[in-house]
Amino acid sequence: MPEGDTVWRAAHRLDQALAGRRLVVADLRHPRWATVGLTGWTVREVASRGKHLLLRATSDHGPPTTVHSHLGMDGAWWIYGPGQSWRGGQDHQIRAIFGTGELTAVAYRLKELTVVPTADEDTLVGHLGPDLLGPDWDPAEAVRRIAADPDRTIGEALLDQRNLAGIGNLYRAEVLFLRGISPWATVASCGDLRPVVELSARLLSANREKPDQSTTGSTRKDGRSWVYGRGGLPCRRCGTPIQAADLGPALTSRRVYWCPHCQPGPVPATPTSDSPPTPTPRRAPTRPPRH
Repeated sequence: MPEGDTVWRAAHRLDQALAGRRLVVADLRHPRWATVGLTGWTVREVASRGKHLLLRATSDHGPPTTVHSHLGMDGAWWIYGPGQSWRGGQDHQIRAIFGTGELTAVAYRLKELTVVPTADEDTLVGHLGPDLLGPDWDPAEAVRRIAADPDRTIGEALLDQRNLAGIGNLYRAEVLFLRGISPWATVASCGDLRPVVELSARLLSANREKPDQSTTGSTRKDGRSWVYGRGGLPCRRCGTPIQAADLGPALTSRRVYWCPHCQPGPVPATPTSDSPPTPTPRRAPTRPPRH
């Protein structure tokens, strides 16, 4: 699932393409919103809120309106120039089209698409915690929200968008590794939570303008993460096999990765190691950078 930095980058690109321009095409391919008429409206801005994307438009014919979208697992926005072939997916996967005559933005495979008056945006995103990449980012408030449930695992708390908005499975795994915390440790046992949330913000900020996320500093495809997606492979720091298991309630559990040596503490009753796709030679231990 795209994380906050990916959604921020998508919103930034859409804002550059559409903001201040009049829509000559506005096609919402959703049964509930198909008759919404935004053709002729002007896009005021496109912004992100955690993992949510908000396109705000204005017109003399009605109150300011927001088109809200959530990418889900594999949704994406593509931007095309005149005459450029559309290659983001099959036609039946298109959920929205916004065109200015110069550029056309096309949304594929969206998980959510909603239209509301801009004044009512809070009905869609008001439940979210401070946005790691937003103007409302407040580490103290994020810490307060996480600490309010001291018996919860830190792995679940970090992924809860009501605590802090934008962090996903990749950054959860990487932040906890770099801080040396087991994903199964309770919030109460983690001590000072501020370094955890501040590191989360720094990692997302460092990657928000990059097409390929990296928490290690490496740009190599097989070297961009410390533990995420590396179940069964040796830890880059100590050589211990990385473990992988599901964490959270059955209906919302997500795969989590950790090094049992570098992240001592509680472990699941039956931890498992993902098998690597091909045998990988043991790497020389490398210490992660200080954050």
